[in-house]
Amino acid sequence: MSGRFSGHDPQHGADTAGVPWAGRTLTGTGFDGDTGAADAHLAALLSDPGTPAVELVAAVAAARLIVPVVAVPGEVDTSSGLAADVSSDMASVTLVAPDGQRALPAFTSTGALTRWDPQARPVPVTARRAALAAVEEGCEVIPVDLGADRGAAAYTLRPSMVWALATGRAWLPAHQDAELAATVATLLRDEVQVTGHRLGGSDGALELALQLTPGLSQAQVQALVARIGQALSADTDARSRMDSLAFRLLTG
Repeated sequence: MSGRFSGHDPQHGADTAGVPWAGRTLTGTGFDGDTGAADAHLAALLSDPGTPAVELVAAVAAARLIVPVVAVPGEVDTSSGLAADVSSDMASVTLVAPDGQRALPAFTSTGALTRWDPQARPVPVTARRAALAAVEEGCEVIPVDLGADRGAAAYTLRPSMVWALATGRAWLPAHQDAELAATVATLLRDEVQVTGHRLGGSDGALELALQLTPGLSQAQVQALVARIGQALSADTDARSRMDSLAFRLLTG
């Protein structure tokens, strides 16, 4: 091992700051025996387009994921007249779709990551840690196993799924989520113009069907729907449990 910095020889037993190597303890990452292979169960589910979303998200939650980091320029030296990197930092990768939606890509294996970007460095993390990183970076979705040349992902974890993973709770379709149903019921108790309701939809899309008192004008209905939508949007937990909200009026 040769010295990288002038006057420093690592074989003398100290780092560049003069701190001895002796007595230091290297802690494991929790993935010390990781071969970089994909979790077999998760890979099988991802390959089947008919896999129920609940089953797939549960498999993701139990699996190890790999997030890519890349080198970004740090300090630049221009003393020679040419710009030269003196240092570089490692940063996680975030993507922005044409509609402005931000994404943090994750991969099931080092092979999948390499096919997507051979220069990216693999960092193994739990699914919860990947989701927390996405939230911290302001990313709404996590595309899993993006294809080569920025191709389509094997599966994209939607906002409600990312939040479920980040908080460590099981994900359920919005219309089957008991906590969300209780929040909606509590909110509607204060709306005297609502005589009944039921939840529907699919996956993370919630459809709230309302039975209203007869004789309401269009303006009154619009104001009521807007008020309910704003109240649900203002509830952080309720908002994290659904990807979208639509209303339907019940007749008869």
